Amino acid sequence: MQNTISRRGFFAALTATAAAGLAGCAQIPGDLPVIQVDDYGNPLMQPQMDVDPAFASYAAMYSAREDDGFQLPAIPIEKMDKRYLRQIVQDPTGEQPGTIVVDTNDKFLYLVREGGQAIRYGVGIGKEGFAWSGRAVIQWKRHWPKWTPPDEMVARQPELVKFSARNGGMEPGLKNPLGARALYIFQNGVDTLYRLHGSPEWWSIGKAVSSGCVRLINQDIIDLYDRVPNKSPVLVI
Repeated sequence: MQNTISRRGFFAALTATAAAGLAGCAQIPGDLPVIQVDDYGNPLMQPQMDVDPAFASYAAMYSAREDDGFQLPAIPIEKMDKRYLRQIVQDPTGEQPGTIVVDTNDKFLYLVREGGQAIRYGVGIGKEGFAWSGRAVIQWKRHWPKWTPPDEMVARQPELVKFSARNGGMEPGLKNPLGARALYIFQNGVDTLYRLHGSPEWWSIGKAVSSGCVRLINQDIIDLYDRVPNKSPVLVI
């Protein structure tokens, strides 16, 4: 199913996940367009390219910008599936406001809000993104993080040894796989190795990609980062 999951379908998936067990792996001003959907996730109206003037337009939302000394390029939204642009939808999860819910099947991330709504972001899921599920928290957040490939990846790709932990990792930048921001997910005080992070590869959003955990457009991970504090609850299904 490509569209928003229904409430019944969501909890069916959650039940299945719980049974399978764990696999291991400042509020900002303005608002977003509200997309009404039926019980099967079908939109009752199509996402619009223009949104509430208080928030500006999608073109402005995904425009080029300078961020901490790095120049983020604009996202060619006309080439994207509009379902994966940032928008407000009816919350299909039933979780408490402030909870982040990652639906790895339909490639959506929800930030639950008050009033039965959620902000929905499109995501791309790498193979590590399917390797863990369950409940956890955001242990910490990083602006323009370093990237340190795990030893197993370095063993498979020896050219990455220069970015290994003993060599200090890859410096932040536009080519860094973690992008502009990263949220680090821990469960019971233990690193799950699960990350929510930025990516310049806008074309990978809504797809299962070759590597990584859960990637968002850099402009979207910046928005999410600014909305959630450390220790925010996370649910991955």
